[in-house]
Amino acid sequence: MWATAMCGPNRSGERMGMYSHLKETFQQEYAERTPAYKARLTKWRSEPVVVRAERPTNIARARELGYKAKQGIVIARIRIKRGMRHRQKPTKGRKAGKRARYLSPGRSLQTQAEERAATHFPNTEALNSYFVGSDGMYKFFEVILIERGHPVIRASPELIAAAMQRGRARRGLTSSGKKGRGLLHKGRGTEKVRPSIRARHKQGK
Repeated sequence: MWATAMCGPNRSGERMGMYSHLKETFQQEYAERTPAYKARLTKWRSEPVVVRAERPTNIARARELGYKAKQGIVIARIRIKRGMRHRQKPTKGRKAGKRARYLSPGRSLQTQAEERAATHFPNTEALNSYFVGSDGMYKFFEVILIERGHPVIRASPELIAAAMQRGRARRGLTSSGKKGRGLLHKGRGTEKVRPSIRARHKQGK
């Protein structure tokens, strides 16, 4: 009965699989701010910044990004403070070039969450991450981590390659990192993003 309900039609009348239905349900909870969603955020705000989760909150999105329910894979939930990166307004003299109040970090909040998770669990590498919620002060992300030396990971052809990429989060090798580097686009306007912006600059191009 549960499987039949989960595989029913969506709002437009089209047939959906179980994971498609779960994904739509998660998006609806976020859009409507349901009581279950609010209770989840209230609980998360009282927890530490980095928490190891028992299971993914959005299993459909986690599976899309490479999550598998096997040993050696860890889910970490990260709390990141949101908002503009404003510094306090200077009260005394400054040269014009030093009076800037907004300094962009050059990385998205999601990429920063991946870096914090990889730092907190030093024996792992960040595979990918996804958004799970936000309130007026924080954004919450869940990061999929893989243990480099775990026998199950080493026996998995699709995971061992990512596990051997040391520093994936800080090198921009995750999906969020590639998006920030402009690698999710091709064609006109992206001539200088490959192999990387820094490499093209060194080449004088």
